[in-house]
Amino acid sequence: TDAEVNPKAYPLADATLTKTIMDLVQQASNYKQLRKGANEATKTLNRGIAEFIVMAADAEPLEIILHLPLLCEDKNVPYVFVRSKQALGRACGVSRPVIATSVTIKEGSQLKPQIQSVQLAIERLLV
Repeated sequence: TDAEVNPKAYPLADATLTKTIMDLVQQASNYKQLRKGANEATKTLNRGIAEFIVMAADAEPLEIILHLPLLCEDKNVPYVFVRSKQALGRACGVSRPVIATSVTIKEGSQLKPQIQSVQLAIERLLV
């Protein structure tokens, strides 16, 4: 499976982290703390409400989401790639593939501890 992952898709989550991220994305979707799509993700970053960004490494062409890591670095928001846009779409609770999604900040959210642990895991990948 390593063959079809674009080397530009860095950092790429491993299987365990991917599962954790997908679970959190799914919960965030239930808690209305999720924005789906590259444009929505861009908006959350610009508005400063993004906790972290998840992108699909199999987006075609990948360049359509490669502005996001740059924006994330500007705004100091962790970001990560997962292998499959299909799986990301399912985690987001839609039947379509999703190439980028943003977990957003919400006051008093029950997801805060999970979000923080995922942010840490993502930051460890970037080191």
